Amino acid sequence: MTIAWYGHLKFEHVPLWKVILVSWLIAFVEYLFMVPANRIGKIEGMSGYQLKITQEIITIVVFCFFAVFVLKEPLKWNHLVAFVFLFLAVFFMVKKF
Repeated sequence: MTIAWYGHLKFEHVPLWKVILVSWLIAFVEYLFMVPANRIGKIEGMSGYQLKITQEIITIVVFCFFAVFVLKEPLKWNHLVAFVFLFLAVFFMVKKF
């Protein structure tokens, strides 16, 4: 969803209706992968909570690369600290106690 949601920021001159249309087409392709992945995860024993937090952490990692290499935005120390806390959230969500 990163490309669908944020890719258009590099194309400010393109009319909004066009970027919405392209974003929806990109999102459709991404959903073709996401829905089966969630189904497989559920079949393999993951809870809805675990699936969601895993999806969020994957999205954040992908977004970091996207922001640095496509949007040319710096990754600062406070971003990294926040991500560490999110990774800890994933650990506690997925860990079987």
